[in-house]
Amino acid sequence: MEQILWPDLEGKRILLAVTGGIAAYKAADLCRLLRRCGAGVNVMMTAAARRFVGEVTFAALSDEPVSVDLFDPQQEAQIGHIGLADAADLLLVAPATANMLAKLCHGVADDLVSTVYLAYCGPVLLAPAMNVNMWQHAATRDNVERLRGRGHRFVGPDSGDLACGHVGAGRMAEPVEILQAAGVCLGPGDLSGRTVLVTAGPTHEPIDPVRYVGNRSSGRMGFALAAEALSRGARTLLVAGPTGLPTPLGAERTSVTTAAEMSAAAGDLVGQADAALMAAAVADFRPATASSTKLKKEALGQEHALTLTRNEDILAGLGQSERRPRVLVGFAAETGADALERSAPAKLRAKGCDLLVGNDVSAGDAGFEVETNRVVIFDRDGGNERLPLMSKRAAARRILDRVVRLLG
Repeated sequence: MEQILWPDLEGKRILLAVTGGIAAYKAADLCRLLRRCGAGVNVMMTAAARRFVGEVTFAALSDEPVSVDLFDPQQEAQIGHIGLADAADLLLVAPATANMLAKLCHGVADDLVSTVYLAYCGPVLLAPAMNVNMWQHAATRDNVERLRGRGHRFVGPDSGDLACGHVGAGRMAEPVEILQAAGVCLGPGDLSGRTVLVTAGPTHEPIDPVRYVGNRSSGRMGFALAAEALSRGARTLLVAGPTGLPTPLGAERTSVTTAAEMSAAAGDLVGQADAALMAAAVADFRPATASSTKLKKEALGQEHALTLTRNEDILAGLGQSERRPRVLVGFAAETGADALERSAPAKLRAKGCDLLVGNDVSAGDAGFEVETNRVVIFDRDGGNERLPLMSKRAAARRILDRVVRLLG
């Protein structure tokens, strides 16, 4: 799992409700991931869940006592179920069986999980898991719609082979997907109702079907920006060049290869965006002609001249067009801090940006193909904000803070 996709859950308290289904084993991995992201986790289990996974497993993973009984004398002496509800920042039910969805929908409070649900006043995330026919049944569909109507979020279910032998929708979402959804639920929500466009990764300009002109961009910074925008509640449009990074959960991804394809995709989408963050490392040049068949080295000889032609400047085009979003953020890579200081302010003005994020890619711990970055954020008023070395996700958070302020 790529580090940049991990939500920051430091200081958050998640109440993980595990109900009775074979997918309960996945909840153990989910608990581990939540802790790894900094969250405190309290686990409560139904009696049926304990038939699949023992409570000692969750006690070890959460480093907290596991709540299993509404009538536990020790806990209920302190009104334990109310305490669980009051302490939680998020109620996460995974797996959420058809039975539990029905209970939650209709306010049945006959066990610990369903009773805590009625006492809880915060965000609720549900990860359904059941047989495909149960998921598609009219009663379940009605329950789901009613729960959605209360503002509860759902993640999954996925489609595929089910434990019962059937094939179809009903498989609990993978723990990493649920983790990302939890991050969105716990995000600040300061981009709710907004649309953010992000370009990411390199472009590859073909020489022939097997060779290309490109650069070393991994796409990590752009994907971190997309993940951060999602965590703040934004509809996120991601135009990504060739990269093996997984799509942040919820992002609407358009995959492209060349600069021309990226320009066309960004142009089609930018009219929907309140803010555009153009983090892609677009190739400045492309071969003037590309062969439709592989060029044979024997035919090329010892030397072969490659004629290049300039690609369109996507960022400058958006900055000067009627399609310009309300906030436009550019990115600039330089080799050497002095070069960045000299070129960034002029580049910001020339390209019509509100912010320009620059970094020195010659540094070994920042720039391309690493998980950290050290950036400077330049603004239109001539100011700049120097950020220390930090993860690209942390840098994305600081950049989006600036975008939020500019959007008002």
